[in-house]
Amino acid sequence: MPGSLSSSNEADFTVRRLKDHAEIEIADHHLLLSLVGDGESNLKTIEQSLGISAFQRGNIIILKGDSDAVESALELLKQARTLISRRGYLDSHEISYLIQRSSELGSVCTADEYLSECLVLPGRRHFIGPKSSGQKHYLDAIRAHTLTFAIGPAGTGKTYLAIATAVAALEAGEVRRLVLSRPAVEAGEHLGFLPGDLTEKVNPYLRPLYDALTDMMELARWQRLLERGTIEIAPLAFMRGRTLNDAFIIVDEAQNTTREQMKMLLTRLGFGSKAIVTGDITQVDLPVGRESGLIEIQRFIKGIPDIAFIYLTEKDVVRNPLVQKIVQAYEKYEISRTEKEEDEPR
Repeated sequence: MPGSLSSSNEADFTVRRLKDHAEIEIADHHLLLSLVGDGESNLKTIEQSLGISAFQRGNIIILKGDSDAVESALELLKQARTLISRRGYLDSHEISYLIQRSSELGSVCTADEYLSECLVLPGRRHFIGPKSSGQKHYLDAIRAHTLTFAIGPAGTGKTYLAIATAVAALEAGEVRRLVLSRPAVEAGEHLGFLPGDLTEKVNPYLRPLYDALTDMMELARWQRLLERGTIEIAPLAFMRGRTLNDAFIIVDEAQNTTREQMKMLLTRLGFGSKAIVTGDITQVDLPVGRESGLIEIQRFIKGIPDIAFIYLTEKDVVRNPLVQKIVQAYEKYEISRTEKEEDEPR
């Protein structure tokens, strides 16, 4: 091409550096769509993060802007291409994460570095990795501690990453069973008024745990493990009086535990076991006057060796981008309401 300063060609990924921009010609249609993202979402992320112009013309991606930033974008897309070639897909949040990690590392985060942070599972989604810096710290804490508390708003991956870690540990033979639990507490209703037997009453509260397992393991496999008792999904009340050895224990929605329930569940931990307790302390459904066990325990258990507290924020939300904005709006509202109450005369 006339005016080209330099170029490189890797079969389906041809890079041309010109005087005022760079181009990437991509022969493979699947690779092109994966790199660009739905509605050019990945290119928009690159634009916003690196301060350059990034757009698609036919089978070519064009990058314009500061030369150093363009080079960073080229290297980023090369690493994304490697991820696609290794796994066949690129998650929508991984471009953002690669940019975050590159900023922290001071150099471009490579595909190998990212994959080393991922959990490897046997199901449909073979690699599950962090999508934000907060999620990376969360996974690091789980690996390094026997007991990890994850506190944060909806959509930050608290439960999903906990179950992914547990499934990976089970498949690797690090534990003999998984125990997944939630308190059966809800806003405005009581279980006794719901139709059906006990199993039918509690199943709606445990459905998010079933959904996460279905995403990580073949349905027939985890159902067999459920029948054998290798995987147990039960309300928190069923944990009383037990000692769980060689188990990976996850307690979800722990903001709805009472002081007594929190003490009970933490004292179930046996030899060779690991536990994760997750919750959103802004969504407590306990009766008025009952303090959340998850809120209370932060006052006195911090500092004990082998226990970690991870606090995720709206920056770690990996659902629809609208969810992040909703969480931010609620936080601003709560702050303004608290300030108003403090200013009112007593």
